[in-house]
Amino acid sequence: MTYGASKSIPAKPAFARLIGTLLLAAGALTSSAVAQNTSNLGPNVYVFDPSMSTSQIQATVDSISNQQISNQFGTQRYALLFKPGVYGSAATPLNFKVGFYTEVAGLGASPDDVVINGSIDVYNQCDSNGCTALDNFWRSLSNLAINVNTPNFGCYSGEFWAVSQAAPMRRVHVTGNSTLMDYCTSPSYASGGFIADSETGSIVNGSQQQFYVRNSNIGTWSNGVWNQVFSGVTGAPAQSYPNPTYTTLPSTPVSRERPFLYSDSDGNYKVFVPKLQKNSSGVSWSSASTPGHSRSINNFFIATPSTNVEAINLALLFGKSLILTPGVYQLKDTIRVLYPNTIVLGLGFATLVPQTGRPALTVTDVDGVEIAGLIVDAGPVNSSALIQLGCSRLRDLDDRFGFNLFGNHASNPSSLSDVFIRIGGATVGSATTSIEINSNDVLLDDIWAWRADHGNGVGWIVNTADHGLVVNGDNVTATGLAVEHYQKEQVLWNGSGGETIFYQSELPYDPPSQSAWTDGTANGYPSYVVSNSATTHQAYGLGIYSFFNQGINIIEDNAMTVPDKSGIAIHDVGTVFLNGSGQITHVINGQGATANSSNGGSLNPVVLYP
Repeated sequence: MTYGASKSIPAKPAFARLIGTLLLAAGALTSSAVAQNTSNLGPNVYVFDPSMSTSQIQATVDSISNQQISNQFGTQRYALLFKPGVYGSAATPLNFKVGFYTEVAGLGASPDDVVINGSIDVYNQCDSNGCTALDNFWRSLSNLAINVNTPNFGCYSGEFWAVSQAAPMRRVHVTGNSTLMDYCTSPSYASGGFIADSETGSIVNGSQQQFYVRNSNIGTWSNGVWNQVFSGVTGAPAQSYPNPTYTTLPSTPVSRERPFLYSDSDGNYKVFVPKLQKNSSGVSWSSASTPGHSRSINNFFIATPSTNVEAINLALLFGKSLILTPGVYQLKDTIRVLYPNTIVLGLGFATLVPQTGRPALTVTDVDGVEIAGLIVDAGPVNSSALIQLGCSRLRDLDDRFGFNLFGNHASNPSSLSDVFIRIGGATVGSATTSIEINSNDVLLDDIWAWRADHGNGVGWIVNTADHGLVVNGDNVTATGLAVEHYQKEQVLWNGSGGETIFYQSELPYDPPSQSAWTDGTANGYPSYVVSNSATTHQAYGLGIYSFFNQGINIIEDNAMTVPDKSGIAIHDVGTVFLNGSGQITHVINGQGATANSSNGGSLNPVVLYP
């Protein structure tokens, strides 16, 4: 969102080549096991401990921040990890900014095990058009406590987390005031955002067009703009959509906090895997340790960008889970997750880029696979899907003949958490579908699928992509879903029992003509489509926006379409004309006011459909 020459070598028999590859991979696995024992998480993971001076830590984090603040499409990736203890003091606080592709996280079992006296901030970025947070993507803050201390900061007093999409805050305990906008430079626009399992004092929403808060405790919340959504949040504003624009659910129907790395009392690295929660509210860690279990780091294969995909897949075949250290992984083949309860955990926004038209990552139809903390970029050869859970061919057979080939995973679902897709922007790429869900009961928690509107390889016939998310499985739940600029339906939901809490979408900016963006006889493609095959579906808090910027009068008939069935209900959905030309004629199924230049910037709401 911007609103804006080699010698010939005799061929080996195929079987010999396979054995050779496996032996090489096994060697890589063995050497990596040694690295695991020495806690080697790669050169771009910085681990701080309380024995280090504040000035030493400050110099390191400032150096990284200065490099990353404007590095929107660079290849550098970092994780800044803090061992349990206290950092900074009232007299000498630790205050630093977080730039692109930077993960900041505590290594305690609880957020309160790591205390930062100071602030960890994201401010506006400024250019000739002014200063905004609209492009403050791909950074994160998690698993620590902040005692806000910003002496002599003037306007910048407090904890500033002025972010847009793909910038989650999880398991953070803030004592003091927080703001989700940077009001110190103008025009201060922001378009977030996601907070989960956190506790804060007062929060200024300010110019944030939309925001989602899940399973948290907050003191006060200042205001709404177009779509502020809360589920399972103690202290949330009361339900009042559209005036103010608060959609508030007392609990989250089903959720699982993402796995996280921590250091135990003996200094050993482990990964904690939180337990599935149903109908939950508040933070998971306030009065007791978070329900769940720990896994030794020795259960994980630790990969770097130079690790070949054969080694990764062999480790997964041997039953290892996977940690991807910071960097960009150019994949000649798919990473294949085969077994139940496998974890794939990215550090420092590890980025997967398929090079051969295959998916970056596939998961078989099994229980409890957890994928977290990844960026996936489309590659130079079109992929039919970038991430695929469950086999699409089996799903086709299942739907056609009723074979019931897909299992029930309700008691231990697979999940995608903090997973971010890009079509173009960083690199030239295309993919028909970004995320394809064929398994049942999958959880999607903080997802941003983005067909780039700026950066490298951007154009209607350049970064081609039909759909951001296609859901074929039943009983799939999305909490915090953003899908933008795809060329057909942004979201196509074919399965029954689906539920979405918070949806944000911008339609494609760049259709070159109405005929290029027409679905049969309908003008445009709805952003969110529940297909006629679905018997039940619920959605809460949806915002769909237009900015057709080609100077052409592009029409979108409906922002959303659903079947008229008794089991389908859409709560609190609205459209906004941001800028440009054209219009969104209706919000949903022919209902709702038109969004065009006559009411630009204003919300056109439908409180309940039908």
